[in-house]
Amino acid sequence: MNHTCTKVTVRQRAIRNDRISLYLDYYPAVRNPETMQMSRREYLGIYLYAHPKNEMERAFNNEMLNKAEAIRCIRVQSLINEEFGFLDKTKQKADFLAYFKKMCRTKDEKWTFVYQHFYNFVKGKCTFGEVNVDLCKRFREYLLNAKQLKHSDRPISLNSASGYYSTFRGLLKIAYRDKWIRENINDFLDKIESEDVKKEYLTLDEVKLLAATPCDIPVLKAASLFACLTGLRISDILKLQWEDFEIAPDQGYCLRIRTQKTQTEATLPISNEAYELCGTPGTGKVFKGLQRSMTQHPLKKWIKKAGINKHISFHCFRHHLLSYSLKISSLYESLY
Repeated sequence: MNHTCTKVTVRQRAIRNDRISLYLDYYPAVRNPETMQMSRREYLGIYLYAHPKNEMERAFNNEMLNKAEAIRCIRVQSLINEEFGFLDKTKQKADFLAYFKKMCRTKDEKWTFVYQHFYNFVKGKCTFGEVNVDLCKRFREYLLNAKQLKHSDRPISLNSASGYYSTFRGLLKIAYRDKWIRENINDFLDKIESEDVKKEYLTLDEVKLLAATPCDIPVLKAASLFACLTGLRISDILKLQWEDFEIAPDQGYCLRIRTQKTQTEATLPISNEAYELCGTPGTGKVFKGLQRSMTQHPLKKWIKKAGINKHISFHCFRHHLLSYSLKISSLYESLY
């Protein structure tokens, strides 16, 4: 789109309290590409003494006029390059928290945790105009010293802070891509380095023990053992549909899914044992009634009931049987 703007002039308008307001006058008017409104005036928020009384006030006026002239030159260059971001004031005033919350609806639960921490950090109020490098650096420091949301007497771990800040930086990347913020703030931010931790896993005998131990929530047991046999994450198991199953060339079963974390499509062969854990074939969700909250206290209760004294999370399941054969008849036999 071609725009003609041959003249940008600094003009003055008398206002109350014996002051003069400076603004830029565009001729001809330019169209804001976001609002599609024609604009001729841009008030700079710069004021002069209407009747300077001494040398100090005269020097102040000269300095402000120089600043206005510098802005005028920048605007001329922007118009030549057809960059009209300075004309759009609505995005700067838009609610960043509302944008963040809306984004959480399409993401996993961790995004909600990060949103709540950021909400607490900014005390429930933040516009896009306030999202800058300084704010993001201060949020980084906040996370390094923050308490858990559910246990206010316990600090969040370094690795949790690292993951939360990585998610927040991902949000900034999306906002920049969508032109809600004007600069790629991530270029000026340091990530929070995580620390190596011992990864717990279950032995084959422990998985057999779990399989033989009754669980108060049958769907949790089935999904957990399914994760052991397939290596799928909880996010993928929660959204697993019967329509995702296909018959493989060898007449076995496979899953055709798009993983939530990597957003990549994959075809995953699965054993008959894993397929049997899904129950009676139907439509819609495979593990009906399964909720992410079940992977916390109910899961720990079941693991403890099995006599396993390890710190095992649902995520540990996906690391377990990847080094073993997926078709383990002894495990299958212990289920029935």
